[in-house]
Formats: sequence, structure tokens, C-alpha cells
Amino acid sequence: MTLHQPDTEVLVLYYSLHGRTELMARHIARGIEEVAHARAKLRTVPPVSSSPSEHGDRGKPVPDDGPPWVTRSDLADCDALVMGSPTRFGNMAAALKYFLDGTAAEWFSGTLAGKPAAVFTSTAALHGGQEATLLSMMLPLLHHGMLLVGLPFTEPSLVHTQGGGTPYGASHYSGWKGSREPDSDELALCRALGKRVAGIAVRLKQSA
Repeated sequence: MTLHQPDTEVLVLYYSLHGRTELMARHIARGIEEVAHARAKLRTVPPVSSSPSEHGDRGKPVPDDGPPWVTRSDLADCDALVMGSPTRFGNMAAALKYFLDGTAAEWFSGTLAGKPAAVFTSTAALHGGQEATLLSMMLPLLHHGMLLVGLPFTEPSLVHTQGGGTPYGASHYSGWKGSREPDSDELALCRALGKRVAGIAVRLKQSA
């Protein structure tokens, strides 16, 4: 008799303002679900604002559209994490940083320790800080004890890309007005990143 293999859950957590990072997240999720026994869970974070009247979104169980807000239980339940943000001066967006700054309890208890993780970003300028943003997202994940996964140059799209794409994670160059759609190489790297993280997470779960 063949024992049922429980699904390996990969949390795809992102913040997106104009939709490009969300589109990347959905292609990463497609890559995850190409791996047997893996499934993607899409979650987002609410925006932050200096205006008290605009903080009400943080009390809603779900945003007006798209995936629900991430919860602490999502972090505890996942077997791996892929995290994305638009670039803000070579750094992650404040909304994602705000969420991460509130994960001290998970850091203390080791909730994420030993789980695979990867990062992705969308940037308005070709040289606007894609790689710096990816590295900024890696730092808190390292503090959480996560196992960082990048993209190897054995991925053909990483060699041929004329837009985004780095060994540190998937990226997209959206253009100054956000009008440039992700090209075939950028989307291929999103799917490759999701598939790579999911494959590692499945093997780790099977060997545990």
C-alpha cells in the first residue's frame, strides 16, 4: 500500500502597489505547483500610512481583492517561503518591512528556522536597485535561520534576459511609468524560482 504524501506548502508572501509584483507572485506560484506534492499559498500585507485613518485595513480579515493578509499561522504552517516586494530606494517596501519587524516571536521560537526561502522584486528603473532590494529581503530571513535559495546560471533565461533576473532571485524591470509587462525571460525565472524552492522543500520534508 502506498502511503499518502502530504502536500508541501510554500508560502508566497508579497506586497504590490501597481500589480507587477503580484503578477510575479502568481507565476512563482505556477512554478511551485509544477512540483509533485507541492502547493502554493498566496498571501499579502496591508499598506502602511502616516495617516491614522488609513490604518483601518490592518483590522480587515481580507483585503478588498486578491489574497488575504498574511497571519502568524501562515508562517508556522508553511514548509518554505518566497517573499517579494517592489523596490524602494534599493530596499524592500515599508509594508513588508513593517510585517517582518513584528515577527520577533517567530524569530525567538525558531518558527522559520531550517525552511527554504527565496526573494523577488519589481523595479521601475533597470538599474534602480533590483539586487540591493533582494539582498535587503534576505537579511531578516537569515536572522530567522532560513535556507536561502537563488537562481543558478544553468537557467537559460538568466543568461539571456534583457530586463530583470538575477542569481539572488527573480526580478522585473517595469519601466519608469510601470508600463512594461514582464517578458518571457522574467516570467520563466519566476516559475523557475518557485519550482526550485518547492523541489528543495519537498525533498527536505520527505527526508525529515
